[in-house]
Amino acid sequence: MRLIGFTAEDGERWIAARDGDKARPLAPAGAFYADARRYLDRPTEELVDVASLDLAPAVPITARIFCVGINYRSHAGESKELAGLDEPALPMIFGRWQQSLVVEGTPVPAPPNEAGLDWEVELAAVIGSPVWRGDEATALDHVLGYAAFNDLSARRKQLETPQFTIGKNADLSGPISEIVTADEVGDISAGLRVTTHVNGELMQDGNTRDLIHTVPRIIAYITDTLTLQPGDVIATGTPGGVGAGRKPPVFLTDGDEVVVTVEQVGSVRTPIVAPRD
Repeated sequence: MRLIGFTAEDGERWIAARDGDKARPLAPAGAFYADARRYLDRPTEELVDVASLDLAPAVPITARIFCVGINYRSHAGESKELAGLDEPALPMIFGRWQQSLVVEGTPVPAPPNEAGLDWEVELAAVIGSPVWRGDEATALDHVLGYAAFNDLSARRKQLETPQFTIGKNADLSGPISEIVTADEVGDISAGLRVTTHVNGELMQDGNTRDLIHTVPRIIAYITDTLTLQPGDVIATGTPGGVGAGRKPPVFLTDGDEVVVTVEQVGSVRTPIVAPRD
C-alpha cells in the first residue's frame, strides 16, 4: 500500500492510501500512527482525487527524523576529505526536524550564504510501532514502510563546526516521497538501488548492500537509549557522489531539478529556486 499525507481544511494532517490518481482517507495522522495496522487492514470506501488534496509528508507532525551520517562505504572517502571524519564504528546519528520535510515538487530555496544545496539520496524507514531495546533479529517488525528521501544539505553551514544540525535543517530541505508499506517493498537485505539525477544527469548510483550499518542495527543502536515512536523516520545515509565531493564541487542552484529514487520504493522530484529575500 502507498501512503500519502494531506492537510485537511481544519489544518489537521491526515493519512490516506493512494491508488493511482485516487486516495482513500484513512485517519488523522495521530490516530493512524497510534494503531496503523487497524487502518491498513480496514481502509475506508471513500475515494477522493489526489489532485484535490493539499499534500503533506505522510508522517505525524510529532515525527522525529534520525539521520545516519557516513553510512555507505562509497561515501566514507568523500567524508574523510571533506570533514576529516573516519568511517564510523557505530551509527553516527544527527537530527532533523519534521518542519523541514516537504513533498514531491515543492520548490526548495538555496540558503543565501551557500554556494547552493547538495543532494543526498537516502532510503528512509518509517517506524510503525514503539521500539524500546530493539534487537536486530526483530527490529524490522517495527517498520511500517519505506520512503525515498533527499537529505538536501547546506554544506557551508554543516562543515563550519562539528555539529551538523543547522546545515541539515535548512527551510524545506527534506523532500520525502510517499511511504510504501514494508510488505510491498519486501526483503531490503537483498539490496535496493539508490540514485540521484540532477537535470537528467546521473550523479549518484549506489545500493543499500553498501550500508555500513543496516536498518536493524540502527534501530537496535538507537533504542537502547530512547524509544522510537510510531511515525519516526530513520534516514539511512547516502552513497558516494555528493556534489561537495566532486572536483570542482557542484551544487544545486536556481533552475536546477533533482530527482532521488529508491528501487521498489519510489522517487521524489525537487525544483531548486533562488534564495528568499
